[in-house]
Amino acid sequence: MVDRLTLEQRRRCMSRVRAQNTKPEILLRKALWMRGARYRLRADLPGKPDLVFSGKRVAVFVDGCFWHGCPIHGGIPATNREFWEKKLGDNVARDRRIDAELSGMGWRVLRVWTHEIKQDVVAAADRIMAAIRADT
Repeated sequence: MVDRLTLEQRRRCMSRVRAQNTKPEILLRKALWMRGARYRLRADLPGKPDLVFSGKRVAVFVDGCFWHGCPIHGGIPATNREFWEKKLGDNVARDRRIDAELSGMGWRVLRVWTHEIKQDVVAAADRIMAAIRADT
C-alpha cells in the first residue's frame, strides 16, 4: 500500500483517529435502537466491547478495517513498514485473545467491520439482532 501523504500529513491524520463514537458505530447504534434493541456502551468486560447486550450475553465490536486487519481493506503502509506490521499484527492477536476470553466467560462475540456498516447498515444490524434473538 503506497502512502500518498507526507509524513506531516500522515501524523496530522493519525492524530485525529477516534477510538469511540465513530460515524459507523453511531449508524449501527441508531439502526439497532430503531429495531428496539437496548444495549450498554463499552461495558467493563475484556476488550471493552462497543455494544453489550447483557441479558443475552452478546458483545459487539465495531472494528476499523485498517486497525484490525480487514482481509478486504486492511493493508500495511509503505512507510515504517516494520512498525506497522508488528502493530497491526498485535492488534489482530489481541482481538483473538479477547474473543477467546469472552467466549470462555459465556459471551457470544460479534465483530462487525466498518465497511460492512458503510455498505449496508441494515444487514449489519440484522445480523446482530439475529444473534440477540438466537437461543444460546
